[in-house]
Amino acid sequence: MTAQTLDFPVPNLLGSLENYIQAVNRFPLLSAEQEHDLAVRFRDEEDLDAARQLILSHLRLVVAIARGYLGYGLPHADLIQEGNIGLMKAVKRYDPDRGVRLVSFAVHWIKAEIHEFVLKNWRLVKVATTKAQRKLFFNLRSMKTGSASLSSNEVEEMARTLNVNQSDVREMETRLYGQDMALEGSVDDDDEAFAPIAYLAAPNAEPTQRMEIAEREKLASEGLVHALGSLDARSRHIIEARWLNEENPSTLHDLAAIYSISAERVRQIEAKALQKLKSALAT
Repeated sequence: MTAQTLDFPVPNLLGSLENYIQAVNRFPLLSAEQEHDLAVRFRDEEDLDAARQLILSHLRLVVAIARGYLGYGLPHADLIQEGNIGLMKAVKRYDPDRGVRLVSFAVHWIKAEIHEFVLKNWRLVKVATTKAQRKLFFNLRSMKTGSASLSSNEVEEMARTLNVNQSDVREMETRLYGQDMALEGSVDDDDEAFAPIAYLAAPNAEPTQRMEIAEREKLASEGLVHALGSLDARSRHIIEARWLNEENPSTLHDLAAIYSISAERVRQIEAKALQKLKSALAT
């Protein structure tokens, strides 16, 4: 079920947001009986016209909910479109026999869709990933009074109210109210070398360098396999157990017990094998 299938208005197709809001406000509200009959028709007969009427009568609800998220700097029209997706999901899942009006059921789905949109697009940074961070993200603005930084008492009170750590409150405040910074310095800026672009790039991050490193690592790995193949079975096992088993390397005494020889003899075999490997890798 998509907007195109149901053919209801979307903000960017009506010329202006004001025209869209006026249009959706003209759609009549449904009585409980009308809503129930339409929902039953859609559920039992997959009647898309019934679904369309349910959605059209609730578009004004999406506009009202989306208005509450304007503080994040995202276009109202985009917020409305995402909320409309949530409304369609609600209509698709709505059970008219549960005794709950669609408006109460749809609020959750509309807000959930808008939440996801805000989190993915606000400053192009995903600032909230855990449940606690999401709770903070959508409550910090409304709970904070004034533009000054939160005091210790405010942080403590907010953490207690939202049941999160005080450190999470501080971190989210920094994320939300931190100033944007240009990635590259201005052409006329004498301090261009101190712009983020100058120090954010990781060493060896340039594509050709990464390809060269990968090729060297591949050749080294292939050379090691070939060199190990030149050892006898016992010497190879000793080298692999001592040097190539990073999680649980064997000791000289462990290997001495396996081969019923002294630890000193294991050390001698190891030293001879390492010398042979070094010669093989050098060629």
